[in-house]
Parts: sequence; structure tokens; C-alpha cells
Amino acid sequence: MSVNLLPGLPSFLTQPALLAAVPGFGPTTGGNIVLLIGANFTGVTSVTFGGTPATILNADPSGFLITVAAPPHTAGNVPVVVTTAAGASSPANYTYLNPPQPPPPTVVGITPQTGPTQGGTPFTIIGTNLTGASVTFGGVPATNVNVIGGVLLTGLTPSGAAGNVAVQVTTPAGSANVTGGFTYTTPAMPTVNFILPTRGPAAGGTPFLINGSNLAGAQVTFGGVPASNIVVDPSGSLVAGITPAGAVGNAELVVTTSAGSVTVTGGFTYE
Repeated sequence: MSVNLLPGLPSFLTQPALLAAVPGFGPTTGGNIVLLIGANFTGVTSVTFGGTPATILNADPSGFLITVAAPPHTAGNVPVVVTTAAGASSPANYTYLNPPQPPPPTVVGITPQTGPTQGGTPFTIIGTNLTGASVTFGGVPATNVNVIGGVLLTGLTPSGAAGNVAVQVTTPAGSANVTGGFTYTTPAMPTVNFILPTRGPAAGGTPFLINGSNLAGAQVTFGGVPASNIVVDPSGSLVAGITPAGAVGNAELVVTTSAGSVTVTGGFTYE
């Protein structure tokens, strides 16, 4: 059928005929590729989905096919219309679908459930759908967070006040609280029973061993000068190191941890 819809247009122009949009559905976010099948598409000027222009990616010179990127649109059925200089096609149906929502996270538990107030405690949370998660302890973000396979989450606790706080895991799909939360504990003060040896040369370099308790992370000074090569056993009851150089005579010996300091009775005597 020949038409002459607009003055000045050749009478041989034929109105486009749209048979189908393939696929006939897509996400509300748009951007997906849709193939339009029909006839008389030569010289296409626009393609609309529910009145919203699509991006024309390719038009078959023979006038039978057009490839477009669907525009965003609210969910539901919309008409797709192809327009050329000869006019607009009859509509084809296209359905916009809401994208599937990822499931929210779930949490089974956390280990350990307690740690010192200064933070830095390595922890592991077990659950499901943890991909992309962040974690807060009493509203404060954890650090070094890493998710493994969507079921394991590791990290380091932030610092916090002594007591129990809520632990919340959050993903783009929602949040989940860890049952029981996490309890911050005040580190116990260090204690010292004895040091061996109690004497050494003023030039320093004497290996020493301190016995006590709660010595994790300890630093040791002799007359205010730090000892070197400090090593603390995992139980926190032994500290080994090398004495620094010092003046001849008795030097104050102090052991310091994050919980506080203790002065060792008798100190250390430089000879």
C-alpha cells in the first residue's frame, strides 16, 4: 500500500510493519539488546518503548531488522513502535520485569565472641549471602573485611568500650544481626614474677627472660631504654629479649602492655 502522509514525501514510501520484539521482555533498568523483526524499516527515525526512545544500534539495510538497546521503564507491558518517514508501525508488546532481588544475609555466629577494648581482634562470621558485606561492632565499622564464598566473613574488630555490643552484617540486600553480639573486655594488667638474669654488663647485649602473666604485646625498658629482640610466648607468660646498654648500677625495669605498666621489683643491675 502506497501512502503520502506528509506533503513533499515521495508517494512510494510504505508504512513500517513491526511483527515482533525479541526477546519480548527485559529488566526495568533497560540497556538490554532487543531485536525488532518486521518490514519497511528503511530510514528508521525512532523506536520507542512505551513512548520512551530506545537507542538504535543497527538497522538492516534491507529494512527487515533493527537492533536497539531498550530504555529504562517501570514494570509492566508497553507498546514498541517503529517510526520512519512513512509513519509509525502498529505496536508490538514488550514486558518490563523487575530484576530479581538478591536474598538478604543470614548469620549463624561469630568467633571469637570476646576481645580486648583496643580492637584488632581477628574474627570470623559464618552465614549465607554475605557477598559484598560490611560489618559494624556497636555501629563502628570493622576493618580488613573479606568475604569467602559468600559464607565466611573475616576481619579485625574496631576498638570499643568494655561491654556487649551489637554486631550487624549489611549487604545491598539487607542486614542481619549476630546473635549475642560481641563483648569487649578490659585487658588484664601485666604481672611479673621474676627476671633472669638480674645482672649484666653495662655494654648491654645480655639475653633475658621475664616470667609473669598477661604479657601479650609487652615492651620492656631498662632505665627508660627499650630492650631489643622482644618475643612473647603465646600464653603471655614469658618475655624474652636483649638488654640495652646502660650506666653501671641499678636500673628501673618496666614492662608495659596495652593494659598498663608494671615495675619489676629489684630492677636490673648493670656491671
